[in-house]
Amino acid sequence: MKKAFSASGPAAACPCGSGAAYAACCGRIHGGMPAPTAVQLMRARYSAYVARDDAFILASWHASTRPSALEPEQDPATRWLGLDVRHRTEQGDTATVEFVARYKVGGRAHRLHEVSSFVREAGAWWYVDGSFTKEEKR
Repeated sequence: MKKAFSASGPAAACPCGSGAAYAACCGRIHGGMPAPTAVQLMRARYSAYVARDDAFILASWHASTRPSALEPEQDPATRWLGLDVRHRTEQGDTATVEFVARYKVGGRAHRLHEVSSFVREAGAWWYVDGSFTKEEKR
């Protein structure tokens, strides 16, 4: 799928909201550097959704739970507005990250509130799965 986000120059702000430049933040992970923490992988996955980079999203998914394709395909009218990491826990080679991602479709605002699970294998973090909180309305 064609990318919607385009970082113009090395100082362009990263869409994950870290405050860092894209090239120094999620851009390095999108370029092949393993994410050093589960939170950084989750931020890179958010940035990949902003960029509509389905290949990265699938490649960062653990093989045991990875779908063959992303379904349903993201609505082209989706505009991602921001990411808020609420809570994180990391114990050895497992981690959970609770976050809220805000987006708009057709002028209407939505929130995706998820608790995601991650696992580290051979030094690399992988997204395993996620569950939506009770307040999540899709």
